[in-house]
Amino acid sequence: MQSILELRHLKTLHALREAGNLLRAATLLNVTQSALSHQIKQLEDHHGTTLFERKSVPVRFTPAGERLLKLADTVLPQVAESERDLVRLAQGVAGQLRIAVECHTCFDWLMPAMDIFRKRWPEVELDIVSGFQADPVGLLYEHRADVAIVAEIDQDEKVDYHPLFSFEIVALLAHDHPLAARDYLVAADFASDTLITYPVPDDMLDIVRQVLKPAGIQTPRRTTELTVAMLQLVASRRGIATLPIWAAQSYVNRDYVLAKRITPDGLIGKLYAACLPDASEKPYLADFVNTTRESCYLNLLSVELL
Repeated sequence: MQSILELRHLKTLHALREAGNLLRAATLLNVTQSALSHQIKQLEDHHGTTLFERKSVPVRFTPAGERLLKLADTVLPQVAESERDLVRLAQGVAGQLRIAVECHTCFDWLMPAMDIFRKRWPEVELDIVSGFQADPVGLLYEHRADVAIVAEIDQDEKVDYHPLFSFEIVALLAHDHPLAARDYLVAADFASDTLITYPVPDDMLDIVRQVLKPAGIQTPRRTTELTVAMLQLVASRRGIATLPIWAAQSYVNRDYVLAKRITPDGLIGKLYAACLPDASEKPYLADFVNTTRESCYLNLLSVELL
């Protein structure tokens, strides 16, 4: 019997295991769910066996599926490493990747992504530009950074923007806060309370930029550098904070504070990796973007790929 097994089949099964279901696996691979299902069904029909149980949550693989996953775990890392080696042989390995960030919560997801990248590209000098930057794109022009993590696309900037992911931002309240019984908060709910934030300009805060400013609402502000200090202030009824749900979830799980959706549809933040046009051609930068997207999509709560 002629084999139809290809690398794409192994990548599909690997993504299905990591993502947990067909929809998330399709998103991870940037294909439609129907295309993914058809690909798996074609492989199953050819070999006369099922590869996973359709109604299991999370996905559960059959012995045949487990055998192919074992092959994927062996082959896919070797293929990826060989592809990187070919790039090294063709283009050399010298390079650096200095990352500038404009948000404090970036570090909750940036460090794991950097660890994965460092193992893949050990010869690339990887570093974070110290401090939180009010104008990280400006550091690109000054050649003090190679990639900037930003929350908005500015069409006037002469840089390339690579979409990373979107995420929900929630309001954090003390258990005895007057708004604790609400299902969600609206702009007016912030008017009579202190907004506790990191020490960054208003235009870098999604809650101000997307919710409060359009409603013409200004609130007293209190700032702190540390997330844990911010949550302590919230728990002590010193004000309301807003954070990505994945940054606040551990405190919510411990019943330290309450999380409330902002507006009925939720407040959505976005992140992009910006770099100068000539840097976009560097293969390790493209791999950094892909590594970050995949790592965050699989491991952070309420993250969707852009």
